[in-house]
Amino acid sequence: MADMCEYGGFTHAVVRGIPETFGASAAAEGEGHKNGGGASVDLAKAQRQFGCLTGALRQKVGLQLIEIPPDPELPDSWRIEDVAIIQGGTALITRPLRQQRRSEAEAVRKVMSELHLTVVEMGAEEGGSGGPTLEGSDVLFTGKEFFVGLSAHTNRRGAEVLADTFKDFTVSTVPVCGGVRLRSICSMGGPDTIVISSSNGAKRTLRMMEQLTDHHYEILTVPEEAAANCLYIRGPSNRDFLLHRPADECPDSVSAFQKLQDYTLLPTACSEASKAGAALSSLCLLINRKHRHF
Repeated sequence: MADMCEYGGFTHAVVRGIPETFGASAAAEGEGHKNGGGASVDLAKAQRQFGCLTGALRQKVGLQLIEIPPDPELPDSWRIEDVAIIQGGTALITRPLRQQRRSEAEAVRKVMSELHLTVVEMGAEEGGSGGPTLEGSDVLFTGKEFFVGLSAHTNRRGAEVLADTFKDFTVSTVPVCGGVRLRSICSMGGPDTIVISSSNGAKRTLRMMEQLTDHHYEILTVPEEAAANCLYIRGPSNRDFLLHRPADECPDSVSAFQKLQDYTLLPTACSEASKAGAALSSLCLLINRKHRHF
């Protein structure tokens, strides 16, 4: 049924710089506090952490890095994961919940076209009450199927548009609660490994996922919710890399990641983005464009 692929093989990463207005909208709406932040963000530190992430993706993992300049008029635009879902040669431009964020897609759409991806738009529906909403931080792709978290930011109609776009894959919806996104409580730690928080809410979501899937996944549980969001990449060198929160941010979870044998572990700081309600995966879009020349 599904045209399954091995998860994690990427060639490109698209990122967007941290603007001077970083954290403004999250502070205004209290989103940072809901996600365990509450402290004021440090712009200079956020920019340094962003530089370390992009350096790791380019220099250590070996991806081709495409950086979109920051836009102070779009304070959340660095959360680039939210505005596109990419699989194979198709990029679905999403429809974030807040109207102010929807213009973030313009620059991303341009890059997707330059990479010769087929761009699909998720527009508002005529006569609909509000229309579909979908943010990439609510979408977990496993290489075998999609899970979409129904949250304050993503609705069922948004998941249906995703399913219509990627017809080769099963798309299942799961509830997430407490103001978090699906990718805040789980991520892929390898082709068949789901990394998940040990919180009660995450456990409930995982049980639902296990009931909905026909595939078997190994489960790596981490005690700190922030550690559940990591980035697994099999780079051009065919080595397995895992970017994860460092010991000074998630000290109790380091030993769990060390169970992943033969991985190159890359501790990557994300404290300032976390204060703004985001995570490591929020800061990049990963793409596989093998055998293409630009």
